Amino acid sequence: MTITSISSRDFTRDVAAAKRAATHGPVYITNRGVPEYVLQRIEDYRRESGEAEESLLALMDSLPITDDEPFDPPRAQIVPKTPDLG
Repeated sequence: MTITSISSRDFTRDVAAAKRAATHGPVYITNRGVPEYVLQRIEDYRRESGEAEESLLALMDSLPITDDEPFDPPRAQIVPKTPDLG
């Protein structure tokens, strides 16, 4: 893993270079020489933060659904109102 440091001015000028550098490790974005932000790949962030990588579809597929419990959601009661233009 390579750690790269780039000034905020250089980051603004060449975002693509910072993104390429982030494929090899975190990129520290500095302001007047002081690190303020970190750019990293989403996979690295998820691994480090413990965030689930499962998609919503995968989570929905894992729900226990049986045919003996029909899905019958209540209907929304939407009442249109006439706007007061006076």
